Amino acid sequence: MRTIEEYMALPYRLEIIPDTSEGGYEASYPELRGCLTTGKTLAAAAANAEDAKRAWLTAAMEEGYPIPDPENNEEYSGQFKLRIPKSLHRQLAQQSRREGISMNQYCLYLLTRNSAGQA
Repeated sequence: MRTIEEYMALPYRLEIIPDTSEGGYEASYPELRGCLTTGKTLAAAAANAEDAKRAWLTAAMEEGYPIPDPENNEEYSGQFKLRIPKSLHRQLAQQSRREGISMNQYCLYLLTRNSAGQA
C-alpha cells in the first residue's frame, strides 16, 4: 500500500470548469469518484482541489476504500484510421483549404468543437 504522499504525487487528472450557477469554478479529479470542490478563482479552485484530493485519499485509506491508479495515456497513440465517404472527404478537404489549415487540423478542430470527449 502507498503512503498518502505517494498517492498525492501521482498524476491524477484535474478538471476545472466554470460554475455557471454559483460563479467561480468547479474542480474535480474524475478518477477519484466524488472528489470535487469549488473556488472563486482558477487559483483558488486548484488549491482547494489539492486539499480535497488529500482529504479524499486520507478517507479512502482509513476506510479501506480502493484507490484507483491514474489513467495511463501512454496506451493511446493519438491516431486512428477512419473510412469516410468520398463526398465527405472532399468537403473536409475543401473547407480545410479555405481555412488555410491541414485537413488533419480541421478534423481535430471539428471533433473538439463538438465535445467528442463527452460521448
